[in-house]
Amino acid sequence: MKKNDPFLQLSRQYFLIKLQYLGFRFHGWQQQPNDIPTVERMINRTLRFVFDHNDFKVVAAGRTDSKVSVNETWVELFLDAKEPLNREHFLEQFNLNLPSDIRALEIKKTTADFNVIQHPKIKEYIYLFSHGEKFHPFCAPLMVYMKDELNIELMQQAAQMFVGTHDYWSYTYKPKPTTNTICTIESAVIEQNELYTANFFPEISYVFRVRGSGFKRYQIRLMMGILFDIGHEKISLDEFKKTLIGSNRIHLSHVAPPSGLQLFKTDLTRQ
Repeated sequence: MKKNDPFLQLSRQYFLIKLQYLGFRFHGWQQQPNDIPTVERMINRTLRFVFDHNDFKVVAAGRTDSKVSVNETWVELFLDAKEPLNREHFLEQFNLNLPSDIRALEIKKTTADFNVIQHPKIKEYIYLFSHGEKFHPFCAPLMVYMKDELNIELMQQAAQMFVGTHDYWSYTYKPKPTTNTICTIESAVIEQNELYTANFFPEISYVFRVRGSGFKRYQIRLMMGILFDIGHEKISLDEFKKTLIGSNRIHLSHVAPPSGLQLFKTDLTRQ
């Protein structure tokens, strides 16, 4: 490389961007071939337009599956540029050019030794659902409808049993012998939904709220699947308790639909 090469003037800058998005039309976070719509693809396309170059990289704190929404998560931006980024101007231009179902909430500096993937984090997931009378079709991007009545009280009892440190082998999608299936859950409750309201929402809807660390792919949806089975009284609480003992090696197959799931909050903890 020649000394007068303009790329020598570039310097690496590091940022964290807080994002939220409605996942219903996206095939998850991770970019895929053949122009399949994903959140990562849309983020990268917008950044290329805003920066007018490709000298950047984005890494997410975690990946979401198809149709799963996010109220709050973090992505790490690695930017090579000649001048310091004007964060206020960037945030304005970034939001102006993002589609309406993705929004950047804030941007802040970080350092070269920070890794958003490996950094300890606490996540809170929610799962919205209703039962009984069928809801308005506009609810579908955010909520799942169960046509049969659910025993909510029984589901609430089961939800509380998730709290603590357990071997979640039964709630891990295709675990390998080397997969760490231990997960610590700080809180898990089912309550009436007061987080989100709309005039087309059912009069009463419910939310499963679970907070912890070390969640695996499909874990929340497998947890919600067994809660639905309990609510339909297909399995007993005693049978459910056995799934919380990883050595029992109980394979669960009921994965709840993705559209009711939302990554509600991601807290980057201090080391």
